Amino acid sequence: MSKIAIIYLSYHSDQYLDDVILALKKLIYPRDKVEFVIVDNPHPDYDSSVKIIEEKLLPLSGEIIPHVTILSQKENLGFAGGNNAGIKWALQNGFDYIYLHNDDGFLAPDALEPLVELMEKDKSVGEVQSLIMLYPDKEYINSAGNKFQYLGFGFCDKYWVKKTEVNLPVVFDIAYASGSGVMLRADLLKQNGLWDEDFFMYHEDLEYSFRLRLLGYKIKMVSNSVFYHKYKFSRSIRKFYWMERNRYATMLLFFKWPTLFLLLPIEIILEFGLCLFALKGGWYKERIQVYKYWLKLSNWQLWLKKRHYIQKQRIIRDKDLLKIAVGDIVFQEKNMENPVLRWVGNPVMRVYFWIIKLIIFW
Repeated sequence: MSKIAIIYLSYHSDQYLDDVILALKKLIYPRDKVEFVIVDNPHPDYDSSVKIIEEKLLPLSGEIIPHVTILSQKENLGFAGGNNAGIKWALQNGFDYIYLHNDDGFLAPDALEPLVELMEKDKSVGEVQSLIMLYPDKEYINSAGNKFQYLGFGFCDKYWVKKTEVNLPVVFDIAYASGSGVMLRADLLKQNGLWDEDFFMYHEDLEYSFRLRLLGYKIKMVSNSVFYHKYKFSRSIRKFYWMERNRYATMLLFFKWPTLFLLLPIEIILEFGLCLFALKGGWYKERIQVYKYWLKLSNWQLWLKKRHYIQKQRIIRDKDLLKIAVGDIVFQEKNMENPVLRWVGNPVMRVYFWIIKLIIFW
């Protein structure tokens, strides 16, 4: 039977451990085929996380819950780097699949079986996401796969929609898989590289999905595999820096130059709107830092080197990549919606997207 390493990326996760432990106790998948790998990214304001983790989980390890391995880090490696620390351990120890597990969530008892079944049945599936449900509002969806807006934005599909109100197939294609609860193939990680640590946080899940997609692999969602997520939209201003910096990086990595040229006019228009949004929202300093980052030659050299490798390996066209994209930008939180975006920006971007899809044949 296939061996699974569950990578639990901890960042001051003390408050979530009780639910995680309870979920691990209820897992149906054979306990001796699962390793629970905790990667602890140190928090600047808390120095007791590892001690609490050890006290709560190690006495149960291998007996009441799957065997636990703790990888304590000396510095915060971010989302990509932290997960990579766990992935490297799993690859070195001969695991077949890796499941990335957000620290503020937990698995349903039967979450792992349908993922493994699909991966074993269809080798063309590169990664597969669980249906991520909100918690404690368990009837509402957090992510039924993630959507990709053609200017590099990503957001959860069917966020805050009741599961009973949508007819989800058991297995279906998605634009990209959320890193909150996703199963990866160990062999593909060995062959094509781990998660890109230069993203640090935000868009690293999009980047990995697209890297696989350009190699011809499918990205799937399995709705009878459930991961519960105590999701809270982060209002940290710093996140806007990473989201915007990495949005540009994503476009640069995956689109061909003619596509980027066609996208430039609408991107320039969007930039004016985003600058106004930054001024209004109080994160204009972070927006300036994004521009400063992309004005450095060394940063362009870094990303162009990555781009060269990806473009050299790809086997599908931009035309095919854009088939999974959408025209609108959708905010996950209603209080962040902007009437100008809704009634002007999105309709314009939608029409522009329709036009360029008629033009792009490469």
